[in-house]
Amino acid sequence: MPTISVDKAELFEALGREYTTDEFDDLCFEFGIELDEDTSESDRPTVNGKQEPAQLKIEIPANRYDMLCFEGISLMLNIFLGRKSSPNYRLVAPPNGELEAITVHEETFKIRPYVSGAVLRNIKFTQERYESFIALQDKLHQNLARQRTLVSIGTHDLDTIEGPFSYEALQPKDIAFVPLNQKNSMNGIELMKFYENDKHLARYLPIIRDSPVYPVVYDSKRTVCSLPPIINGNHSKITTKTRNVFIEITATDRTKVEIVNNILVAMFSQYTDEQFTVEPVKIVSKHNHESRQTPDLTPRETQVEISYINDCCDLSLSAEEICKLLKRMSYTANPSKASKNLIDVHIPPTRADILHQCDIMEDVAIAYGFNRLPRSFPSKSGTVAQPLMINKLGDIIRLEAAMAGWSEVMPLILCSHDENFAWLNRKDDGNTAVRLANPKTAEYQIVRTSLLPGLLKTIRENKHHSVPIKIFEVSDVAFKDMSLERKSRNERHFAAAWYGKSSGFEVVHGLMDRIMLMLKSAFITSEEGLEGKDMSNSAYWIEEVDGNFVDLNIVGLMSVV
Repeated sequence: MPTISVDKAELFEALGREYTTDEFDDLCFEFGIELDEDTSESDRPTVNGKQEPAQLKIEIPANRYDMLCFEGISLMLNIFLGRKSSPNYRLVAPPNGELEAITVHEETFKIRPYVSGAVLRNIKFTQERYESFIALQDKLHQNLARQRTLVSIGTHDLDTIEGPFSYEALQPKDIAFVPLNQKNSMNGIELMKFYENDKHLARYLPIIRDSPVYPVVYDSKRTVCSLPPIINGNHSKITTKTRNVFIEITATDRTKVEIVNNILVAMFSQYTDEQFTVEPVKIVSKHNHESRQTPDLTPRETQVEISYINDCCDLSLSAEEICKLLKRMSYTANPSKASKNLIDVHIPPTRADILHQCDIMEDVAIAYGFNRLPRSFPSKSGTVAQPLMINKLGDIIRLEAAMAGWSEVMPLILCSHDENFAWLNRKDDGNTAVRLANPKTAEYQIVRTSLLPGLLKTIRENKHHSVPIKIFEVSDVAFKDMSLERKSRNERHFAAAWYGKSSGFEVVHGLMDRIMLMLKSAFITSEEGLEGKDMSNSAYWIEEVDGNFVDLNIVGLMSVV
């Protein structure tokens, strides 16, 4: 979980009272966060003859991206304590009535296809607010943005640049600007060399370094605003004197770019002259039909069942009581007119983590109080899970094979293309195996379509052991299936291999007979219409082949390699 450091005195002032360490620890527990450390109880460094202010280090749940800064923590705790109501975030038009616009060029599809934006107009920064603004961007980059690979944020002083803006993808040599806090202009190639040893930015260079084009944001005068996801231009850098902030966010993930935008503007719109107002930006992206206005701060609407919440929490709350509890967690909720068992809930734009009514139920439990929840015997709320039928079948086969004296192995599910096809004398039609888009090594290129490569590799690596070697595996293989949403499907397979001085065909046959017997599968003879079934398989040298039949279909083969 991310840990956020906040000024102790400043936070207590925002909360309206002083807390002891134990009292604040209890408050954090009640809200579902954790006080990790209070530095007032330890020695603090002295800088320029002044001791560093006492800090509270607070662990934030991984799903609460809206609490990765001082502003989010103080706002949520104040709402929880009933000192403030949930903010009403609003989009407002700019003074001249014309929205700033970002035009997306089609070439950006090659590198970072999505962009979002917003304007915080008439914002007031202090040194503390400015540092918190930068720190929130860093926290979002580290967590939700996955080290800038998914999302990168650029913030600019709008008074130093002029819209409309354009988001383009150009060759590195064609991009030249003065990077943030530098004095000399450099192109994309020179910039990569300049920052390759920088302790902060070097880690981000590989994201675009090998790309033939780099993403870049220009204003109307062709001034470079930023080279995402590496660095902003020095021309538009923000300071504590900045009054109007232009935010552009580029991404490879359409969903996360909007989440980051919503959180950033929601947290710092409280410092604008007209509190909790945001000026939207028009995104013009005709080539991929992504033209829209951002951000969208409209609360999401959903419904929760009163019976579900009460059953999960072992409570008997009315609709009105649940609505009051949800209000403490920054929701807007009202009893539904459609059903007495439903509550209409408006989810704030900062809570992208709310995906199901179980998430809302958890917040009801937090607002009610963990320590106040009834203590029930496990039979009240606990359940005994049932295995999936496919897992139960796999366990039965594992048990029977092990009791027959065979050893289970667990090779990796990834293998090389040759191991799965060429080395088994099989042809790849291009529609069977699931390939990795960017395999790191030639050893792991595809998801296996057979358990045979793993068994053979296991035998190869254990040839120094005494023979015979009897091994088996019960596991999944994967196949392409364009009819499904995920374009692939898993199948549970069973395979066994016998390695010794003789073929051991009868040993493997005996294992199969035992498994089929325990599964109560009827024995079918050739007189019952199975003549002519094709049992050839290019992976085997066809000296001895036997098919396994269930309901007159071949479900497996036994042979000698």
